[in-house]
Amino acid sequence: MGRLTTRLMIDRRRHSSILDVRSFRGTECDTDHYLVVAKVRERLALSKEAALKSDGERFNLRKLNELEVKKKYQIGFTNGYAALENLNVDKDVNRAWKNMKEYIKTSAKDSLVLHELKQHKPWFNKECVGFLDQRKQAKMQWI
Repeated sequence: MGRLTTRLMIDRRRHSSILDVRSFRGTECDTDHYLVVAKVRERLALSKEAALKSDGERFNLRKLNELEVKKKYQIGFTNGYAALENLNVDKDVNRAWKNMKEYIKTSAKDSLVLHELKQHKPWFNKECVGFLDQRKQAKMQWI
């Protein structure tokens, strides 16, 4: 009996990232194909500065379409900007930028709501398991 080889199509520049490829003949995939699983080594190029820069706060910018929220944000921003005018920018530009950034963030926190991440519902439920059992039984009867 010959050996069944599994082939995986991949871009030439990423071929060294493939560690192992296997096919699983007994897995139910609702098709006449077999399930193919590949172990991939992925290298992400992310600078350390970019990783540290993200603080995880995301504001709901759609709230700016509401007139009251927009006015509240503008008032908070102008108050912060007015306080910055008293600073001597010639001496320390970096400190002035940090202060400006903080005023923008605090005015956004006061007027805008933090954007909530969506909670995804699990899609594979008891109904799916029931359909898979029915399909498996029908396949066994057919065989």
